[in-house]
Amino acid sequence: MYLETIYLKLKQIFDFIFALCLTVCLSPVLLILAIIIKLDSKGPVLFKQKRIGKDNATFDIYKFRTMRTDTPKDMPTHILDNPERFITGIGKFLRKSSLDELPQLFNILNRQMSFIGPRPALWNQYDLIEMRSRLGVDHLKPGITGWAQVNGRDELAIDVKAELDGYYANHICFKLDFKIFIKTVAIVLSRKGVSEGGPSVGRPSEGDSSNGGPKE
Repeated sequence: MYLETIYLKLKQIFDFIFALCLTVCLSPVLLILAIIIKLDSKGPVLFKQKRIGKDNATFDIYKFRTMRTDTPKDMPTHILDNPERFITGIGKFLRKSSLDELPQLFNILNRQMSFIGPRPALWNQYDLIEMRSRLGVDHLKPGITGWAQVNGRDELAIDVKAELDGYYANHICFKLDFKIFIKTVAIVLSRKGVSEGGPSVGRPSEGDSSNGGPKE
């Protein structure tokens, strides 16, 4: 427990420094994507949506908007009738490439998230939140990627996702985080595990006119 506490503190310092460096280095990319999104469809460039963070506290997650503003709010994409029609022209590319996640660098700088950890549940995913709390996942900061994401991403059932997050919470260490990082890079490059209309879990749509919503 003592070693885990030390590791989590070091991880927080690394997260902040790395996120700051990435934000500066990627600022031209962020600007270009923002312009393309604005020109591609009507609505804001970014969205924010209420998510569950450390100790089950709520926070606003940031992503690039990938869906039209008239998409039903806070509804998993696979439940929508023909979800593809709600995704913007640039949105499909952003979701497949995971570039829509880049604004979460600001969440890391705000100390609300980590690079690696359990993906933050949507505020109304009560079953997932309850399962994670029972497994001790709630004491961790949520991450941009995690053990569940590299073992199924959008294809996982809620109970399986919670079990994988529980495993991560009980085995967190540098070796596991590094393994998740390597697997994440491989998955993003291969674009595996992303489904828009299949039986995925926790992929809310973007239906709020002022915000939007994540693919997961």
